[in-house]
Amino acid sequence: MRKSVLLLLMTMVLSLFIAACGSSTETEGEAVAPVEEEVEATEEATEEPAEAEEAGEITVTHQLGETVVPVNPESVVVFDLGVLDALDKLGVEAVTAVPTENVPEYLAKYQGSEYETAGTLFEPDFEKIYDLQPDLIIISGRAQEAYEELSEIAPTLFVQLDTANYLESLTSNIELLGEIFGVEEAAAQELAAINESLEALNAKATETGAEALVILANDGAISAYGPGSRFGMLHTDFGITPVDENIEVSQHGQNISFEYIAEKDPEYLFVVDRGAIVGGESSAQATVENDLVKGTQAYQNGNIVYLNPVYWYITTGGLTAVDGMIAEVADALE
Repeated sequence: MRKSVLLLLMTMVLSLFIAACGSSTETEGEAVAPVEEEVEATEEATEEPAEAEEAGEITVTHQLGETVVPVNPESVVVFDLGVLDALDKLGVEAVTAVPTENVPEYLAKYQGSEYETAGTLFEPDFEKIYDLQPDLIIISGRAQEAYEELSEIAPTLFVQLDTANYLESLTSNIELLGEIFGVEEAAAQELAAINESLEALNAKATETGAEALVILANDGAISAYGPGSRFGMLHTDFGITPVDENIEVSQHGQNISFEYIAEKDPEYLFVVDRGAIVGGESSAQATVENDLVKGTQAYQNGNIVYLNPVYWYITTGGLTAVDGMIAEVADALE
């Protein structure tokens, strides 16, 4: 009997001890990792990558170096008018300063009081730009001498249009702008429309089979441009057969005479009037349409085409510009 009672007492004590240990373990567990704190920590961890992505940056390698570019910059100074054209077409509203006196008429809104004057295409106003403290500066060949000094003020991106590989270069530049400003979809849509227009133009050019010459008229002097040159996209991307495959590839074109035009006798003569946009006289028609040129097929069939010099000489890398360039050539072939 005594043994049974003793055994019962020992069993009760052991049960109480085990229960106490279990209660202690559970309490310690709650103190180490409360459920609410774990949830909050998880939410903070998922928020951080999103914030990092929103305030992200990309590294761009270009002809003048390497630039770490902020994504979705809020204040941008633009010195390339083709880029300005593209940003305008893509609906980007981050531009705060431009070389206002050089802005063409179709981008005249950037001459308004809400935009600062950043200098000229060739001579940036460093003091003004420093005061603005922009997030990003975009330049091209005309302002490349100022690259190092501008880079000390803000990240400076050099965007150049390679006219020898026009469509490829244009596409690359527009895609880059789309990535920087978060308008990739709009950029893709614009490029798709351009490719569609170019396919139609190439088909039309193939159908006509016409040979053409593109020249730059500059206050009485003329120079010719062939494939691979400044206006070579007329042939390489727009599909127009060159009347001369051996024109010297040069930024300023190959100097030619009117006898050369008469000898080549192009079916189409495309003319870019430089004097009309750089402060000279707009006298291309009086210069070009002389007795020698009047003997060509181009003149006799009404196929001397005076191209929009702003599109072809100033804003060549812009979306509105390339749309206009394609339309001009397509209309000429009608």
